[in-house]
Amino acid sequence: MQPIVSVVIVNWNGKHLLGECLDSLKAQRDGRVEVILVDNGSQDGSAEYVRERYNDVRVVSLPENLGFAGGNNAGIRNAAGKYIALLNNDTKAAPDWIANLVREAEVGPHSTGMWACKILSYDSPNVIDNVGLLLYPDGLGRGKGRLENDEGQHDSPGEAFFPSGCAGLYRKVMLDEIGLFDEEFFAYADDADIGLRARLAGWRCQYVPTAKVYHKYSSSTEAYSPFKAFLVERNRIWVLLKYYPVEMILASPCFTLLRLVTHLFGAIVGQGASGKFSRQYSLLRAASILCKAWWEALKGMPRILKRRQAFSPIRRLGRRDIYKLFCKYRISVREIALKE
Repeated sequence: MQPIVSVVIVNWNGKHLLGECLDSLKAQRDGRVEVILVDNGSQDGSAEYVRERYNDVRVVSLPENLGFAGGNNAGIRNAAGKYIALLNNDTKAAPDWIANLVREAEVGPHSTGMWACKILSYDSPNVIDNVGLLLYPDGLGRGKGRLENDEGQHDSPGEAFFPSGCAGLYRKVMLDEIGLFDEEFFAYADDADIGLRARLAGWRCQYVPTAKVYHKYSSSTEAYSPFKAFLVERNRIWVLLKYYPVEMILASPCFTLLRLVTHLFGAIVGQGASGKFSRQYSLLRAASILCKAWWEALKGMPRILKRRQAFSPIRRLGRRDIYKLFCKYRISVREIALKE
């Protein structure tokens, strides 16, 4: 039987994480599921481990690390399902994760192309990792509900902005229309890139609170590494340039300045990601990473603006609807700068 869902898992030297993740997929109640593991040139024997122990998992081995974006694209190109489910290797899916997503997808309107999950902390299952993503006015994204105690405040289904790349469901025909991940992003903000592209092309996103996944936050990468900080800052500028209205792009430096001042305050008092980063490295290191990210974003601007122009023919939302979308799913500077 043709699978209804293709689950794509990107892995890079995550052999120690794969057993629990893949075992949780064996327990799924929907039988028409294929699992594709994309191994990004791992050196720890990940691909061999999966081939030996999980003969129902298709392994796509890449000769080098193409990042989250390139790895997912390789998996999607090998997928046969009507829907594509993305899942991080540092997760454990609830037994009815896929069944609940597919149930919503099959009964919902065809204009819905994405489904966001309720992602919880693996170590503290009563704490929310995210229930979809939000955006700050300068292009930086963050999970909605992050680090909130789960007290039922996000138990009602409804519309979401777009899913986190940690776990989410995508309609294959939507991806055929809007294109796959931008591989130049490599990692981080690539879920915002494809999610925002889909929303501006007129596709909607549904939040499914019963589709639960437990996430070991940043177990596959260092949570506050300089490389991650560089990619996050560079890629948020590219998201801004690709999709935001011109007026918002011109106003964005003011919002960035406000965010950086708030980050500086967080570093001084030890709050948020900047507080963690400055304790591990230094403010001077953080400043040098910002400068490097801005320079790389500037060098890539001609290519990014060409992609903005190429996207124009499938952009269906008018300017007023775009502003409504950004206002509805905007995150505050305090939330984005002073929370981990």
